[in-house]
Amino acid sequence: MKSAPTLKFLPDPECPEIAFAGRSNVGKSSLLNALTNRKGLARTSNTPGRTQELNFFDVGRPPQIRLVDMPGYGFAEAPKDLVKRWRFLVNDFLRGRAVLRRAFVLVDSRHGLKPVDLEIMDMLDSAAVNYQLVLTKADKIKPTELAVVLEQTTAESAKHAAAHPQLIATSSETGSGITELRAAILEAATS
Repeated sequence: MKSAPTLKFLPDPECPEIAFAGRSNVGKSSLLNALTNRKGLARTSNTPGRTQELNFFDVGRPPQIRLVDMPGYGFAEAPKDLVKRWRFLVNDFLRGRAVLRRAFVLVDSRHGLKPVDLEIMDMLDSAAVNYQLVLTKADKIKPTELAVVLEQTTAESAKHAAAHPQLIATSSETGSGITELRAAILEAATS
């Protein structure tokens, strides 16, 4: 629908919005494509930091829900001033968007929570933004390893005031967890 490099380009707040945040290369674009059953909706890349703006995708006509693909965080290749500008954009968007119903924080199941993920969780807690953790790339690790990551991530999530208690493990390639994530999005958008 629209890309917003700064807050003045945000679309009108006409329907509930669901944001997706995560480290660069966590699989945000692939997950959005899997959620919508459209391969090329969100552009995927092997280069970290490709998404540099807030990208808005309408669901339904007229729009019933708007999905927001946020710039990835935690990448080293981008210039520091650009990273700082993206951080302010994301922070200001999260704090000031009345129609934002929930942010989904994506975590690569192969690596678990990293310090930069904990930073975004703390930022969401302080901004009082409801968020839910989603493990991505669950097909890339053994089920026993996934169970350990789920347990560790759930324990950390319980320490955060704004975190939703349910975690969802997903795979954009196999489709596992996609139905559960769609249900969580609808629940968040309609509550």
